[in-house]
Amino acid sequence: MKWVKRIGIGFAALLAILFILPFFISLNDYIPRIEKEASARLGEPVSIKSLKVSLLPLPHLTVDGITVGKTQDITIGKVTVAPELLSLLASVKVIRTIEVSGLVLTRKALDKIPIWTKADPKSPPQPAQVRVESIRLDDARIRFDKNSFGPFDAEARLNHSGKPETASIATRDGKLKVSVKPENSTYLIEAFAKGWQLPLGPPILFDELAVKGIATLNDANFNDVRARLYGGSVTGAATVAWKKGIQLRGKAAVSQVEIRSLLQALGRPPTMSGRLTANPVFSAAAPVGGQLANALRLETPFDVKNGVLYGMDISKAATSLISKEGSKGGETRFDQLSGHLALERGTRRLTRLKISSGSLAADGNVTISPRDDLSGRVNAQVKAAGTSAVVPLNVMGSVQSPLLVPTGGTLAGAGVGTAILGPGVGTSVGAKVGGWVEGLFGKKEEQNK
Repeated sequence: MKWVKRIGIGFAALLAILFILPFFISLNDYIPRIEKEASARLGEPVSIKSLKVSLLPLPHLTVDGITVGKTQDITIGKVTVAPELLSLLASVKVIRTIEVSGLVLTRKALDKIPIWTKADPKSPPQPAQVRVESIRLDDARIRFDKNSFGPFDAEARLNHSGKPETASIATRDGKLKVSVKPENSTYLIEAFAKGWQLPLGPPILFDELAVKGIATLNDANFNDVRARLYGGSVTGAATVAWKKGIQLRGKAAVSQVEIRSLLQALGRPPTMSGRLTANPVFSAAAPVGGQLANALRLETPFDVKNGVLYGMDISKAATSLISKEGSKGGETRFDQLSGHLALERGTRRLTRLKISSGSLAADGNVTISPRDDLSGRVNAQVKAAGTSAVVPLNVMGSVQSPLLVPTGGTLAGAGVGTAILGPGVGTSVGAKVGGWVEGLFGKKEEQNK
């Protein structure tokens, strides 16, 4: 049995050599050449900390400390490449797995990836010299301006043509799962999230989100989007294209969403409460994804029930006509507030506004600038001393500090009415006449503008 013992000793020695040998094989001399070639290909500086070959448990190459870009747009903790040994002698090298640990992408990197991966139209297509079977991401993150996505894990299995057979993404907290499956020349996408917050754009929190769609290499059509959030629901569809810049189009149906919570999530002052119903249609086009928000266009009718407008008291402003400085503060409770919203490049135009409650009826138009400055007019119908009057009020100030100011004609009419008939009845009748006269001539002034 000595031969068995000798074979065992020889096998153990071989394993020891395979384990120790990589420590004597230095690949760091190749780093400058690799950095130079990678930098030339990407047009960005590339840095590598170390290269190492290991033969156990299976032969693989490890690359540590990779950074791309002057501001480190991409950083990678470690990349492990495991080849198919026999393929190294063939014309097409096969990589069984590429494992990437600690990947961090910035928004700049996302914008540059289409440029980095774009083929040179002057160069004829070359047959693939390397085929990858599987790619895994462990503990990856995407950092945006203020928020981030991750940490998450991802895996993609590729066919002989280098196209994904299956792909999946899952956040490590289990709140989001995405799967991608090929179907003919397209990819079926399904995503489900629970208790998940948008990492890009406004930090909207979804109680539940389910998305189904079909994607190609140039666009994606999410034809079934369903969400529950802020006490209500949203259903809709959207398309995204990225062949030339980024284009976004879609529509939605919003039902019974608490608008105060939604405004806070959108980064807007919580100036209103109530249950929102709307049917927005939206679109945007920009060179890169980070500019989509500024290019967004949206239109929708809307209806808010059983709510409060904070920061303004329309009834008080309409019945207190003595002060020329207008009315600040307070609140307006309403049974229903409806109208039409048009959003373009940050400017919001609220038209066909109608507000109704037990003691108040009002209508008007208001414009909100990108800086949240207010302008417009509200016509408030109020009752005082047994008579009804429509009182025009100019809307001024800002969203956070709105100001309602009686128009010049309203103040003049109220002053005359008070002088002739006395306070109360005279003021109300005068305001009614003043508002009627101003409305008669005010339309012409608005046209001249």
